[in-house]
Amino acid sequence: MAVKQQKEPGCECCGKKTKKKTNMASVGSDEWRAVCDKFTNAQNLTIVESRNDPENDPFRSKYKARELLREIYCTLKSFGAGEGEDESGAESGEQRPTEPPVDGQREDGYGQGFSGDSPAGLRAAKLGAVEYYLGVNHVDTEELSAGQEHLMTCMKLLERCSVSSENVSLFIHVRNQLGILWAGRDETETAQGFLETAESIYQRYMKEDGSPPTDMTDYFTTDENLLTHQERTKRFELAYTHTMYYLAQVYKNLGETERAATYCHSTLQRQLKLNQFSPMEWALNAATLSQYYITKGRYMEGRHCLSAATVISDLAGEVPSEAAAQESETESERREQLRQKRAEIARCWIKYCLNVLQDSKKLLEDSIGELDTDRQDELKMARRREEEEEEKGRKSALLFGSEDTFDSIASLEEKVRCLLPLDFTEARAVFLVGQNYVTQAKEYFQMDGYVTDHIEILQDHSALFRALAFFEEDLERRCKMHKRRVDMLEPICSDLNAQYYLMIRRQMMFELAEIYNEMMDLKLTLANRQADTESLDSHTIKKFNHLCSASAKYFQMFIDSLRSPEGKIPEHLEEEVLRPALVARFRVARLHSRLISSSPSAQLENLNKSLEHYKYVVQYCEAHPEAAAAVETELELSTEMVGLLPLQINRLKAKIVLNS
Repeated sequence: MAVKQQKEPGCECCGKKTKKKTNMASVGSDEWRAVCDKFTNAQNLTIVESRNDPENDPFRSKYKARELLREIYCTLKSFGAGEGEDESGAESGEQRPTEPPVDGQREDGYGQGFSGDSPAGLRAAKLGAVEYYLGVNHVDTEELSAGQEHLMTCMKLLERCSVSSENVSLFIHVRNQLGILWAGRDETETAQGFLETAESIYQRYMKEDGSPPTDMTDYFTTDENLLTHQERTKRFELAYTHTMYYLAQVYKNLGETERAATYCHSTLQRQLKLNQFSPMEWALNAATLSQYYITKGRYMEGRHCLSAATVISDLAGEVPSEAAAQESETESERREQLRQKRAEIARCWIKYCLNVLQDSKKLLEDSIGELDTDRQDELKMARRREEEEEEKGRKSALLFGSEDTFDSIASLEEKVRCLLPLDFTEARAVFLVGQNYVTQAKEYFQMDGYVTDHIEILQDHSALFRALAFFEEDLERRCKMHKRRVDMLEPICSDLNAQYYLMIRRQMMFELAEIYNEMMDLKLTLANRQADTESLDSHTIKKFNHLCSASAKYFQMFIDSLRSPEGKIPEHLEEEVLRPALVARFRVARLHSRLISSSPSAQLENLNKSLEHYKYVVQYCEAHPEAAAAVETELELSTEMVGLLPLQINRLKAKIVLNS
């Protein structure tokens, strides 16, 4: 009877026949050096060679690296178990988990198997590291399920080990990767679990041990090429910095904006400390973070972020000249990137200055929108205390910068206030900083090519003038500031294509109408200081009527922009235009009634137009009761005028008949 030959076992990773297992401790130096060389080659293929892969075979180098990693895995398996290792679980062919635990691995309890620095623990870490690199490799080649499988196997191998300096870096890296993977699938809470566990592991390790941990590359490095303690520490801290960065994104997606901002701020600070950052990317992130602080009224932190962004962006070097950009595609791309990102940082500065001025205006204005001088005096007396609080806040804040950049950041901060301005001189200083950044931003975001961006910058510039005008006591100068706003917006509004830029045109029409209305009120106030309305000179009346008509014209243009192609006003106004449309009607009604004319027939025509618009507001709200809440004040006054104007019109008609 023939004896059936027994089939040799194969490696579960690559299917190759395995040698008889040997203890890792007995592995020869040549054999181990060969493993280390394969790992080095795999890393080189992944990090360096892959950059040059052709477009028609974009993952060629990574596939080659994968084969080398599989061979390393087979070799490690053939070396056999270390002393006291249990070969059960994932290593005995147990099915790999394909889904993370429901709680996203939130638990912190590890080490129920064996010590992380034991032979068995070291072998588990090495096998886990290969699984980790295979997981990242599959994710990089867009094979996410396979990548997840390898990463979860790494987790399974580490589950039985206590956290130690030999494996803590791997513990954190694998959870970072799983966090990224699940975040990419919009499974934010699952990602949160992995990343918060990574954070917890780091914090516990630093509290209980804190020594420079083994880097994963050290598992496959010969003794003479091991990393220094300093380099190990740097890589470990960088891994935790990545944890914080990903957590910032997770908290942002979960709507926990304050927590997200805190993690983002700490991430940026750590990147500077570790000197691991791309200047322009870092600067743009800091500038973006400033916008969060600004919306919360935390201007000291916002200014610090923007000052750091400006200083760090300078580390990226000078913008290549046009001539250099024409000669080299690389220089052309670099020129475009530097100019764009610096212009975006300038726009963040504009928002900072604008918000500072607007918040100050809200703080100082009275019930009719004018400067409350009593409040102004009161706040000036409290200013010294605010300055002391600012200094205390600076000392406790998370400040950016290194020895090379800290002084430059502090110097830039001194050029713009973070305390709200309380008078024209202080407000003008903030305004001038904002206006300087408007000029910088417009150099890149020009009308030709960046229509929307350019107009948004102009609108911010206009808003800066409006905010500054509030502090100006001289009404003539205030009027000139509003005229500057008209001069910058009116030509653009006229030239814009109504079909493609309808929403932007509507915004500009409404703003221009309000500017002319403000100028009209200022001119009338000036005239009334000199004489009563009855004795206004013809020049003043002409100027007043011009401003009044211009305001009515732009409000009417806004109303007409709502018409259908057939020229009809919609019976139902959409929510986004409901209030502006009804307010525009109300304003047109008021403006027609304010026009000054010596001709009774012209007065009658103006009053009839005024009544028509007041009636529209009242009738629309009667037909759509839900609209009343959007225009309570305007509706109340319109209802009153619908009752009063007919009497005035009838008196004027009687006067005309009497004089005819």
